[in-house]
Amino acid sequence: MTYRVIALDLDGTLLNKQKQILPESLKALAEAQAAGVRVVVVTGRHHVAIHPFYQALNLDTPAICCNGTYLYNYQDKNVITANPLEKGQAQSVLDRLQHYNIHGLVYVDDAMLYEKPSDHVVRSLAWSDTLPLAQRPNLLQVDSLAQAVADAEAIWKFATSYPDIPKLQAFAKTIEQDLGLACEWSWHDQVDIAQAGNSKGKLLQQWVESEGLSMSQVVAFGDNYNDLSMIEAAGLGVAMGNSDDAIKARADLVIGDNESPVIADVIRQRILG
Repeated sequence: MTYRVIALDLDGTLLNKQKQILPESLKALAEAQAAGVRVVVVTGRHHVAIHPFYQALNLDTPAICCNGTYLYNYQDKNVITANPLEKGQAQSVLDRLQHYNIHGLVYVDDAMLYEKPSDHVVRSLAWSDTLPLAQRPNLLQVDSLAQAVADAEAIWKFATSYPDIPKLQAFAKTIEQDLGLACEWSWHDQVDIAQAGNSKGKLLQQWVESEGLSMSQVVAFGDNYNDLSMIEAAGLGVAMGNSDDAIKARADLVIGDNESPVIADVIRQRILG
């Protein structure tokens, strides 16, 4: 099989624990691009939170953001296609967050908004402080998320986190059953809420086919449940060694963890080989 696209999740996959891309990965991905392979970032992140990685990879492809909610063109700084939440849906999510007393960020337009700093927010702000000013994400505190939702042009997703996992699972169940929205687990204590029908795999397939290619020509790397849709749809779905066993069981290939240069090994052996 000739692979023409590399699809990369970021956190837990391309990025190590320090939120850095390994030098070996950067070199192998540059070699792949020089050979004509398209490299695309497919992430749960907002586009404002992937500047340093997009630039380090020297990409010219659009980024698939917020678990497949929208496709963002960095060259023209615009959204190509999107399926955001409606304002009424977003307000219903806010009502449920308040009922369960669960922290949530809302990703809108060009910013990520929060009312009170959670551990997730504190970690994100600490990471942001390590970056040059031009690469820092717009992570902003607001007085009212309800007002922010009302004022937003596009509501991409909610990112929620809570240490009580059964309570977070119960919350996610009501979001899916009562509101009909999509819940994607990006970590064991973090669940993202977006418009129904959105997924990494779905939007990746749309973009790949728009390029005149097929998913059989894609190698997709991921580590978590929100990556399964692209791992299973790709010609070669690769799970990181730090993935849960349930993710590994549904991948075509399981490699080492995100602290080792295993992505580079796969690129050289399976794509450039």
